[in-house]
Amino acid sequence: MTFDDYLALIEDRSAALRSAVAAAPSLQARVPGCPDWTLADLVEHVGGVQMFWAVVVAEADASSRPPGDKTDFESPTGDLVAWSASATRQLLDALRAAGPSSPAWAWWGSSGAPLNAGAVARHQVQEAAVHARDAEETIGRAAPLPAAVAVDGVAEFLSVPLASAGPWPGAPVRMAFAASDGRTHLVDLSSVGVSVDPPTTSSPALTVHGTAGELVLGLYNRIPLDSLRLEGDASLLAELRSWAHA
Repeated sequence: MTFDDYLALIEDRSAALRSAVAAAPSLQARVPGCPDWTLADLVEHVGGVQMFWAVVVAEADASSRPPGDKTDFESPTGDLVAWSASATRQLLDALRAAGPSSPAWAWWGSSGAPLNAGAVARHQVQEAAVHARDAEETIGRAAPLPAAVAVDGVAEFLSVPLASAGPWPGAPVRMAFAASDGRTHLVDLSSVGVSVDPPTTSSPALTVHGTAGELVLGLYNRIPLDSLRLEGDASLLAELRSWAHA
């Protein structure tokens, strides 16, 4: 996808979250995907994340995280939906002003993913999309992730969040994630970390099958393991999910 595609999807998925929130009978409803949070907590989290990355992108400095006095935001008051819309605008305005190649600090530096505004935009698509689905699930209207979000989301999770997790604590292992509506990604996990799509042909110990959307939700711990078709050592997926989200 292009940078403009990412921005359009951030806007679309953030609006989907707000639509679900606006339809909720209560903002105190518990969020199944984030059981420690209410719907109000979810909105505050996403808005805070978007304002944080707006600051990061505007700083245009890949060498260090912005200081706390620029990223410590007060809790929202008043209309949460309007506050959320303002947070999304701040992020999108910062990204548009910067452009995809502008340097940006990010927590995934160890993964090898770029430290620039384009990579921030790509990850923020996933942040907005998964949490929009959380909000929809809370009101009983969970919809599949949009196809473009889901197909890119498998690769993004493997090459950014997973590849930032550090050394794999178990024995070296290869897994495959096969999207019925996308492609198959191989992942090697070892004491030196994660390698995505390595240039070898040995068979994986586990292949995880599903739609791209199901794979994304499975990797983000949003659906149970038995929602996916597992071919091989099923215990490896539970181990990977536990490790990736520790």
